Amino acid sequence: MTEYWESRFRNEGAMWKSEPADSSKFALGLFKSEKINRILIPGFGYGRNARLFIDNCFRVSGIEISGTAIKLARLSGIECTIYHGSVTSMPFDNEKYEGIFCYAVIHLLNKRERRNFLKSCYNQLNENGLMIFVVASKENSLFGNGKYISKDRYAIAKGLKVFFYDSDSVLKEFSEFGIIECKDIEEPVKFIEGEKPVNLKFVVCKKR
Repeated sequence: MTEYWESRFRNEGAMWKSEPADSSKFALGLFKSEKINRILIPGFGYGRNARLFIDNCFRVSGIEISGTAIKLARLSGIECTIYHGSVTSMPFDNEKYEGIFCYAVIHLLNKRERRNFLKSCYNQLNENGLMIFVVASKENSLFGNGKYISKDRYAIAKGLKVFFYDSDSVLKEFSEFGIIECKDIEEPVKFIEGEKPVNLKFVVCKKR
């Protein structure tokens, strides 16, 4: 996966432009309602979603697999802590976070990696903290495309494998980690004119 993302960021730069995803705005509202301020963003990219939180005076740290993406974030003026590495290598620090926002990352991992990643996130969460994951849905038009790997998981591009969730698999994977909500969302593709929205699931967990 490192090679895939490094190649894409090197060749395409800020491929999703600068506007944050709508789901990051939903997450911002939830975090504010819970008076959450210190958050971790695994899968930081070049910071288009992180900037929304930074501009709202959140204390943000990130994890990003692509060194090129981190350079793009720095060039755009983002100065928060960004750890260079894979989310599968968490933890990168000993901090406890009030919130975690993870956009379109966990579905890129295999079953064992997904479970270990969830454990790592949960372990770095404060009591009553929120974890929010935006994941690929089986309602997504890409589901069933590409090379079949295992149940609900496909290689949709060289170096890119995606697991597609339904309500049952969300419950199965997240129930141990305090799931309190799962809803279907349609994420607008703002950087491509006329593109249809992407079907995703918005999963919220709370540490009791």
